[in-house]
Amino acid sequence: MWEARSALLAAVAVAISTCAGHAEKLYDPGASDTSIKIGNTMPYSGPNSAFAVVGRTQAAYFKMINDQGGVNGRKIDYISYDDSYSPPKTVEQVRKLIESDEVLLLYSVLGTPTNLAAIKYITAKKIPHLLTASGGTVFGDYKQFPWSMGFQPHSQGETSVYGKYLAENYPTARIGVLYSADGLGRDNITGFKKGLGDKVGNIVVEQTYEVTDPTIDSQLVKIRTTGVDVFVNLTTPKFAAIAIRKAAEMGWKPVHVLVGISLSIENVLKPAGLENAKDIITSNYVKEFGDPSWDDDPGMKKFVAFVDKYLPGENKHNWNIGYGYMSAQTMVHILQQCGDDLTRANVLKQAESLKDFELDLLLPGIKVNTSPTDHYPIQQVRMHRFDGTRWQGFGPILALD
Repeated sequence: MWEARSALLAAVAVAISTCAGHAEKLYDPGASDTSIKIGNTMPYSGPNSAFAVVGRTQAAYFKMINDQGGVNGRKIDYISYDDSYSPPKTVEQVRKLIESDEVLLLYSVLGTPTNLAAIKYITAKKIPHLLTASGGTVFGDYKQFPWSMGFQPHSQGETSVYGKYLAENYPTARIGVLYSADGLGRDNITGFKKGLGDKVGNIVVEQTYEVTDPTIDSQLVKIRTTGVDVFVNLTTPKFAAIAIRKAAEMGWKPVHVLVGISLSIENVLKPAGLENAKDIITSNYVKEFGDPSWDDDPGMKKFVAFVDKYLPGENKHNWNIGYGYMSAQTMVHILQQCGDDLTRANVLKQAESLKDFELDLLLPGIKVNTSPTDHYPIQQVRMHRFDGTRWQGFGPILALD
């Protein structure tokens, strides 16, 4: 009798435990017992298609995770559409992802103008809009856009570093600046001027370009004719390569500062000519493949093994592959932290709870941190100079404003 009663009680306990376990599984659209839908847009075509490898890398990383059993037993369903870096197209694709595909969240939508075009709609829908592939400072404005979060060092913080560097090391230099006539460009020039502080009057010429422009030759000629000592090149990869090559063709050799999104040796410096890029200055936060300093680094070894298996044929020197790898690594960590609560509110909560998270390819001393009032995951960089072969870091790790 007692044994029967004990068995009955045990069975009830198991049943209660099982029910409680099921009750703890919370889902919003896009999540289930078996999958997690993640939405993305990327310029697989158009003027900024050099960034398309970011999307390919992320897809490959998620495939690796799925091959390993997924995230807490769920496979990642990564839905990535081409928006050609066209804001209207981005809005169209984002609507499709949310309303038709019913994704749980948006992840790593690339571009400042593209994200800006869709952000109010995303906010109104209360969809997590995480790890945007843009340095746009606005994407960390948690008060105005509480569902959005950046990833890389934000533009104003990064370009402020260049301003401070020039104010300290070239206090009397005449400066010329080239930047895009869009939200990214405005962010860049705002931060740069802030960093210059009382040396902002050293800027003697500013030129802008449209991302659809076939060339920027006329802007470069205008900057050169003013006789500047420093050229601050705040352009995206295609135009950065054009600017570096054109400067060499003109025999123009100012101190050349290049924005971080265009530091890729493969996509920018090689097309421009490595000899033409020698002594260019930038900032970086990523270990560079091929630098002997990282040959025995565990994180670099993991990255190399990943590319060899999941992106065969891709060039590991391409900085954008490293970027996509780190971004995907962060997204997976956030999803792992969600456990069985895959509601949009909890996804955002976990994204806001990153504490000293280390990524395989971050420079030593740089870690990922967020909070409900800090939507800028990476806020440190180090200055680098190109030696004709690779980027060489110099100086300390710098915190962004």
